[in-house]
Formats: sequence, structure tokens, C-alpha cells
Amino acid sequence: MTRTPRPRPTPEQLAAAQDTTIPDVSGPGLTVLFCGINPGLWSGATGHHFARPGNRFWPALHRSGFTPRQLGPEEQDELLALGLGITNVVARTTAKAAELTAEEYRAGGEALAARVRRLRPRALAVLGIGAYRAAFGRPKAAVGRQPEGIGDTEVWLLPNPSGLNAHYTLDGIAAEFRTLREHLAASAVE
Repeated sequence: MTRTPRPRPTPEQLAAAQDTTIPDVSGPGLTVLFCGINPGLWSGATGHHFARPGNRFWPALHRSGFTPRQLGPEEQDELLALGLGITNVVARTTAKAAELTAEEYRAGGEALAARVRRLRPRALAVLGIGAYRAAFGRPKAAVGRQPEGIGDTEVWLLPNPSGLNAHYTLDGIAAEFRTLREHLAASAVE
């Protein structure tokens, strides 16, 4: 299936997206609630999560087996039927995550924990080591399943899929996503 290229936001649209928010893709009882750091300006301008070209979230989601085909950001609502959702640690859009303050991360972590307790997904997958460490006060947290959950929800720390994350290739990100998916599939059988 050939997808029509998405229109690029104009510089004016990107500037207008600064400090806005976009709605979560979520609902109660999801299998996985994926959690980004915060929306970038491209996401703010389009209203779609992980929308910037070069972000590896959508390809990694497919390569890991979470989706039957590679979805695009404009198809984000299709995730709900697959038991998947998207939220962010901090709701405010910025050009770079470095614009966020320590207080925003802490407040975002508290709000995220409350959201998870209300929605009760099987797993929360936070996509960004630094964001998780700052939001939850866990300076030594590493990629993988975290020892502390939130209520009945398992917490997983996965690599940030931003194209700026040079520590992980697309295949490396997909492999970490796959580990979560396989764990959830195995624990559902038990």
C-alpha cells in the first residue's frame, strides 16, 4: 500500500505549535500505553504523535510485531483497536526536550502515574531513559522492565525513537519493543 506523503507544516504552523498540547490516544484497559517525552512542534502542528519524519516510533512498532503493517502518525487512532495507546510525560510541545524543566518532568511523572492508575494498561512503556529518570526520580534506571510498577501496571523503559537518538538503530529500538511484546504475550498465556 502506497501512502500519500504528509504535507509539511509551514514555519508559521510550527511556531504556532510551541507550548500547545495534543490529545492522548488512550482508553481504559489497553495492553500497552506508550509514553513519549513530550510532543515536538511537528506533532503539535499536525495533532499526531511521533509525526516528525525521521522519528522511528511507527517503523519500530511494526517491526516489533505490535502492528500488522506500518501505520503512519495520521493513523494513530487505529492503535486503540490493537490495545495500544500513546501519551507523554509532559504534555507541552517544544522544539527540543531540553526546553523542559526539572519541575515539568516531576509534575509530568505525577500526572502520568495518576493517568496509569485510572486507565490501568497492562504495561506503560516510557520511551526515553532521561525522561523516565527525571520524572520518577530513578537516576539509575536502565532499559527494560522496571522493578516498580504503577498499581497493577508493569513499567518498561524503552529507547527514545527520535531520529536524534544515535545510541540505538531502528533495529535496536524494534528489538527492545519486541522484548516487551513477547513478554506480554507469554504472561497472557500463564
